[in-house]
Amino acid sequence: MIIVRSPLRISLGGGGTDLPSYYRNYGGFLIAAAIDKYVYITLHKTFVEELIIKYSKMEKVSSIDEIKHPIIRESLKMVGIDNLSVEITSMADIPAGTGLGSSGSFTTALLKGLHTYKKNLIHPQQLAEQACDIEINRLGEPIGKQDQYIAAYGGTTCFRFHTNDQVEAWPLKIDTETLYNLEDNLLLFFTGYSREASSILKEQKEKTKTSDKEMIDNLHFVKELGFQSREALEHGDLNKFGELMNVHWDYKKKRSSSMSNEKINEWYELAIKNGAVGGKLIGAGGGGFLMFYASDKMKLRRTMKEAGLKEVRFRFDFEGTRVVAQS
Repeated sequence: MIIVRSPLRISLGGGGTDLPSYYRNYGGFLIAAAIDKYVYITLHKTFVEELIIKYSKMEKVSSIDEIKHPIIRESLKMVGIDNLSVEITSMADIPAGTGLGSSGSFTTALLKGLHTYKKNLIHPQQLAEQACDIEINRLGEPIGKQDQYIAAYGGTTCFRFHTNDQVEAWPLKIDTETLYNLEDNLLLFFTGYSREASSILKEQKEKTKTSDKEMIDNLHFVKELGFQSREALEHGDLNKFGELMNVHWDYKKKRSSSMSNEKINEWYELAIKNGAVGGKLIGAGGGGFLMFYASDKMKLRRTMKEAGLKEVRFRFDFEGTRVVAQS
């Protein structure tokens, strides 16, 4: 039995510049943080000559090509699993489609589990790149590289996406007191809406590929906001960081008409009037979680609860994708 967990994530600045359609021409930069909400994968050797796969559905197949779940099928092929007497199960603390990067976390956890099964050692950089290869190249998803990389590395991490597809990763240089204050005052609230990121990101990808000036200028500005957010965090100026989140949200909404809706805008304005310095919708948009940096977290919690939003409390995760049990 092998049990692997991979953290979900929040974006702290520069989100959207990790899509190949953008960074291959201009280079990308963002800051992300892994949180203590996880996707779990278990692998168990069985006595039956068939693959048993359990996720939101259940599959029993006699060959890898028969697997309907695309990520599981391609991951097994990539790692070179030829023993069919395996049961694979997935679970998650937070449902998919809520903007916390669950697909990337799922893929990194699965690959880590399969490599462990084959007794392969794998570095976080290689793990993230393999996960990106599966989702972006093999399956053609119009997504970025942020989720796979932050899941593999963990922590509060800066990523630079080079035009040649190389990714540079290093820890955010933030002091302990600032880190604790950031962790204490970032609040997540579930909107009740879930969606597929690919449907929203597809619009960004198409506009970027066709060199749509408005989209390119938007992403240039968001990348600059990422650098400003890093500077604010590394200098301990958390109020400035919160204000930059506000600006980011304004620009993020301009990228797609599906980014927000009337209800989300209403909740956002309510939060800003009741203890939030700034905030944004996490992930591709259209639903999922609203994240705020709060100056008065008690007032904000009370207001959001009265508005019917459920809070999910979290801490940062500094371990990344890892094996938690093996026997």
